[in-house]
Amino acid sequence: MLDSGTKPKYWVVSSRLLNFTSPTTPLCHHHHHHSVTPTKETPPQMAPPGVPASAFSVTGKVSGPNTTGYSKRAYITFLAGNGDYWKGVVGLAKGLRKAKSAYPLVVAMLPDVPEDHREILRSQGCILHEIEPIYPPENQIQFAMAYYVINYSKLRIWTMEEYSKMMYLDADIQVFDNIDHLFDMADGYFYAVMDCFCEKTWSHSPQYSIGYCQQCPDRVKWPVESMGSPPPLYFNAGMFVFEPSRLTYESLLETLRITPPTPFAEQDFLNMFFEKMYKPIPLVYNLVLAMLWRHPENVEVEKVKVVHYCAAGSKPWRYTGKEANMDREDIKILVAKWWDIYNDESLDFKIKEDADPEAETFSRPSIMASMPEPTVSYIPAPSAA
Repeated sequence: MLDSGTKPKYWVVSSRLLNFTSPTTPLCHHHHHHSVTPTKETPPQMAPPGVPASAFSVTGKVSGPNTTGYSKRAYITFLAGNGDYWKGVVGLAKGLRKAKSAYPLVVAMLPDVPEDHREILRSQGCILHEIEPIYPPENQIQFAMAYYVINYSKLRIWTMEEYSKMMYLDADIQVFDNIDHLFDMADGYFYAVMDCFCEKTWSHSPQYSIGYCQQCPDRVKWPVESMGSPPPLYFNAGMFVFEPSRLTYESLLETLRITPPTPFAEQDFLNMFFEKMYKPIPLVYNLVLAMLWRHPENVEVEKVKVVHYCAAGSKPWRYTGKEANMDREDIKILVAKWWDIYNDESLDFKIKEDADPEAETFSRPSIMASMPEPTVSYIPAPSAA
C-alpha cells in the first residue's frame, strides 16, 4: 500500500471496494478494445490504447457518503439548449405520475435552457437542478464542442449525493408502468438494459461487420478463433440505475481526461467505466425501438414498461411517419400512447396534493414504523414485477 505521504489524488480502488466475481456470461470485450482471454494473471478488461488499465479498475461499490442508512430516491433526466426536448421531459413527468411513482423527476439542465421552458417544467412538478457544462480537455478539441458538452455534462448527475439512488432516463423515454421497484435492487451495481448492434449506426463495429448481436448471440456465433473473446455486454445508456457519489464522479472525470473519444460518446465511455459493475436488466425496462424489427421474437410489446423513442423519426413530438420503419403499426401505437399521456390534463401537476415534491423522496423514518398507520396511505403497493 502507498503510505499517506504518496496518497494519490483519486482513490479509484480502496480496500473497502467489494470484488465482484465475473458473471457466468462470458465477460467479453468492448468493441474498441483488443481482446484477451481472462486468466488469473491478466485482468479481464483491456483499456483502450494509451489508457492505463488502472483507470478502469472500479471493481465494485465506491464507498460513498450513504453509509448513514438514509434513503432518498429520484428519477433524473437531462436537458440542454432551447430546442423541443422539454416536451419529452413534460411527457416523462406526466408518465411517471400516471404510473403512480413515489419519487419525483429531477431535471439536470445546462444554463442555456430558457426561462420559459424552465417555467413549464416547474409547473409540471419537476425539480430543476442547473449544472455547469463539462468542456473537452485540450487533447480532444477535434470533437464538435456542442456535441461533447451535451454528452459529457450529464456526468454531473453523479455529484447529487443528496440522493442515495437515482434512475436516469433520457428525455425521449416514456414510462408506461410503475418501475419504482428497480430502486430496491442491490446497491453497488450499475443496472441497465443491453443494447442491440443491428442498426446502421453500429456499422463501425466488429459486431455489425459479422452480423453478431448480443440480443441473439446464437443467430451468428462470435468467431472466437479469428476474433478472440466476444466483446463485453454493452448497455444502452438511455436508462440506468446508479448511486450518486463524489468519488465516482471524480474518477469518471479523471478517466474521461485520458480516454480517447469514441463514436458513441458517453455511452461507450460509461460502458468502459462500469464494465465490472454492470448488471443487465430485462429489456422491458428500456425498449429501444429497433428491437421491434430486429428482434421481434424477444419483444412482448404489451409487457413493455419503458419505451425509448430513439430510432430516427420516432420522437413522438416530431413524428411524421415518413422515415424508415416509422409507418409500422406498432410504432404508430406507441407514438399515440405517448401523446395520450402528454395531452392528458388530469396528469398535470396539482399543487395542493403534492405541495413539496422533495418531501416524497424520503423513505418513512423508522420512528414512524411504531406509530399507527394513517387512514390514507401514501405509499403505493409495490407492483408485481
